[in-house]
Parts: sequence; C-alpha cells; structure tokens
Amino acid sequence: MTRLPTELVDRLRPSLHGKSCCVTGGAGFIGGHLVDALVSLGARVTVIDDLSNSDAGNLAGLMDLEPDRVRFVHASILERSALEDAVEGCDLVFHLAALGSVPRSVEDPGRTWVVNATGTLRVLEAAQRAGVRRLVYSASSSAYGDNPALPKRESMAPEPMSPYAAAKLAGESLCRSWSACYGLETVCLRYFNIFGPRQAADSAYAAVVPAFVRALLAGQAPVIFGDGEQTRDFTHVSNAVAANLLAATVKRSLRGEVVNIGGGERTSVNTLAGLLSVLCERPGIVPDHRPERVGEVRDSVADISAAAELLGYRPVTGLQEGLSQTVRWYRQEIPAS
Repeated sequence: MTRLPTELVDRLRPSLHGKSCCVTGGAGFIGGHLVDALVSLGARVTVIDDLSNSDAGNLAGLMDLEPDRVRFVHASILERSALEDAVEGCDLVFHLAALGSVPRSVEDPGRTWVVNATGTLRVLEAAQRAGVRRLVYSASSSAYGDNPALPKRESMAPEPMSPYAAAKLAGESLCRSWSACYGLETVCLRYFNIFGPRQAADSAYAAVVPAFVRALLAGQAPVIFGDGEQTRDFTHVSNAVAANLLAATVKRSLRGEVVNIGGGERTSVNTLAGLLSVLCERPGIVPDHRPERVGEVRDSVADISAAAELLGYRPVTGLQEGLSQTVRWYRQEIPAS
C-alpha cells in the first residue's frame, strides 16, 4: 500500500472523508494504489475496470475489508449503462482507465484511440450527466514528443509521436472543453514514467523498471532499446497518488489545466540499469542493447513548478528510495533464481 507523509494525510483527510469517488481503471497499477489511499482517507470508492490489463486481487481484499465503502463494476468505460452506474452519486471522478504502451499503440492504433480518446469522452459525458463536481484526468508526458528543450514545461507546444500520445493529448482537449462548455471542473496530470510495486512485469509491453527488475532477479540481462543514453524522469507511484489527491481537493476552481507530475530528476536508462543491478544484487550483468523502438522520445524530465503552484504538489518519494521499495516488493513476488 502506498504510504504518504503524515502531514499530507492530515491535510487531505478532512476533504476526502465521506466523499463518494469513482476511479476508472481502479484495478490497475496506479489506480489500485489510488484506491488504497482513498479508502485509507475515509472515502467511498466505486471502481470501474474491465480487467483487460489488471487483476482484481488487491481490490478484492479491499472489498472484503470495507464492503460498505468499496464497490466494483466489472465493465469497460465504453459501456454506457455500466459507466453511468459507476459515477452515479459521485462527487469526484479519477479517470485512469487507458490502454497503455507506446509500442502497443503503434501496433494497434485504432483500439488505442477508442479506449483512450473515445473512452475519455464517454467518462466526461457520464460525469456531466451525474453532476460530478470535479474530474482528475491521468494524462501523459508523451504529449511533449521529441522536443529537445528540457525540462518539459506545460507551455511547450505538444508534439505527439505515437498513437498513444495523440490519444492521451486528445483527452486533455476534451477535459478543457467540458469545463468550458458544461462547467465540469477538470484537471490533467501529465505523468512522467511512473513505477512502483504491483506494476506488471510479465507483459511484452512491460514498463522499463519492472522489465529490468524481472530480468535481473532471474539472472538475465535487461534489454535496452537504443544506446541507453536516453533519459527519463522516473517517478514513484506515491507521487502520482499524492498528485491525484491534491488535484481532487485543491480549493481553487479548475478548468482543464495541465500540470506535469514527475520527480524533477533526469536519469539515463543506462544509469537506471546500473542502479537496479546493484539493488537486485546482480552487479555483473551487462545489459542487452537492441535497436531503438519507433515512437519513443529521446529525453524527458519534468518542470514541476506549475504543479507546485496550482496544487501544492511536491514529490513525496525520491528515485533511490522508490527503486529500493520497488525491488523489495518484486523480490517477494519474483524470487531470485
């Protein structure tokens, strides 16, 4: 379970205790951690998830412990009646349901668009009809594309380089237009390379941290696409959870603002592999370099000053601490060979 600083919990609890929330994609990686936090803060939570990219294990445990405060709707966000059931009576909607992965979007752009763009349209429509006060949208730093300017600032023109990036960017425009036309408060959180416990490691589309950890714990070489000098802002999942909770509770009116959510620290993939090899106690393993993949950007790091000003956001877990926590969790799930 994601642990937030005591002072942040004390600040958030009065605004969330007793509130009714819907989390789309709440059985997934980030969504599951967010549901944990909402329940611990006293909120009532309805999750809608089709379980196509997740499992209900963690959610089932919560439902057993808190049957009166956690409800699960097993359905796609594209199913209108199920979605309306999920958001009925909710004060807040956290929209995390999406089809992730840049490479998968290159292989199947149509499905990526339907789930990520049309799906966001459906969630906004349902939220508006239900009288929801605020919707927090999980956007993506992939919207910046390969603009060489660093750090990435929200004022930069978007340059999506993949179907995934284009669909997530379309979701931002939809949020802004729903605030302008219908009065639904919205805010868009552009995540930068979120990682942490419970992130899937057994998929061909696994993110880099779980993929590296799985390989290293098995005594295998982690695969790096390209020369490994590409850089990212690897951000522990607790930071994404904190950002969602802050965005839901900030007192000012929100009308589709876009803010970066990252750690503000730039790390190369080669450096990441080195850090993880030490944490996994496999320091002698040399990465396997393969050709770079289509649609991926070269360098990325977040300017998080806008999130600090608008939401009061600051990272709650740094890179080294976050990687250590993550490796400890995977050691329990994937015993070293």
